[in-house]
Amino acid sequence: MRLVRRSFSLGLAARAAIVLGMMVLFVAKTAAQGVETPPPRISFQISTASTTGTYFPVAQLLAQILSHPPGVGRCEAADVCGPSGLIVSTRASEGSVANVLSINSGTVSSGIAQGDVVALAVAGDGPFRKNGPATRLRVIANLFGEDVHLLAAKGAKITSVADLRGKRVSLSTENSGTIITTRSVLAAYRLTERMIVPNYDTADKAAELLQDGKIDAVFFVGGTPVNLVEQLLKEDVAQLVPIDGAGRDRLLSRAPYLSAHTIPAGIYGNAAAVETVSVDALWITDATQPETLIYGMVKSLFNPANRAALEAGKAGSHFLDLDDAVNAPAFIHPGAARYFSELGLLRPGDKASLPTPSSPRKS
Repeated sequence: MRLVRRSFSLGLAARAAIVLGMMVLFVAKTAAQGVETPPPRISFQISTASTTGTYFPVAQLLAQILSHPPGVGRCEAADVCGPSGLIVSTRASEGSVANVLSINSGTVSSGIAQGDVVALAVAGDGPFRKNGPATRLRVIANLFGEDVHLLAAKGAKITSVADLRGKRVSLSTENSGTIITTRSVLAAYRLTERMIVPNYDTADKAAELLQDGKIDAVFFVGGTPVNLVEQLLKEDVAQLVPIDGAGRDRLLSRAPYLSAHTIPAGIYGNAAAVETVSVDALWITDATQPETLIYGMVKSLFNPANRAALEAGKAGSHFLDLDDAVNAPAFIHPGAARYFSELGLLRPGDKASLPTPSSPRKS
């Protein structure tokens, strides 16, 4: 019996050696014939917000430009697509706060978030006070400027932020960027959530409530034109309310990551120009993402060959302008910093140009 077992074992070993040898010969033959094995797949996510907002379609545009699967003709030109094997996907989320938390915990590759939210995350303030500073957070690029939209129902007698007192107002969900900015706006106009009837539904739900006469006003932050805003104005159930005057001055003095802006006339049909404030939308990622990967994506994103496609999906102000690409209240990812340094936009060791916000001052 022992001899039989030994003979059987030797037979298995011999067959394994033959199979291994055949595999080696196959690989060698394939290489000799010039047949290349496909590059490894690189999965990279962009977490956005509601599908009806600005982040989702912008992320889809980035995914379309940067993905580099085998056999795509446009990717044959150097640096038009991202690194070989890269597959970029998009996903909806609750918004900026949720994206920052997911990225800092390493559960998602990247996301889009408002500059004021990123500043709070870096400082470990506001909704990030419990978890502390988001030390893993890095910026890939400043994508575009978003406007704060205040929509009031027709007949609600709201012509200014001050008129929101006692009204039913949608502030957005707790994990969104809109609610962070909205609370800053209210505070600057000396209003608290106790002085209004707050609503914390999603933007889609809030729009329905406004249409049904169940709330009086909605705040929404997004790159103009925003489809949801456009629809409400077109149906003539709402009007844009300015954010201006002394309240805006107080707001800007407290929040250096916000800036005065005007929504131009004609952006929303026949609507006149409206004064407001804007905040930058940043593409953020984890510090542990490979430098070569981020470098390759940024280099492709700003390739002049992709400019026409980017312009077709343009949202908000300074959309993917190189002059604004490094404006961010957090460290630039080393891969992105390498590319921007090659263009002379950054010097070695440079970080963001916007300051971290301080705690709100009483006035």
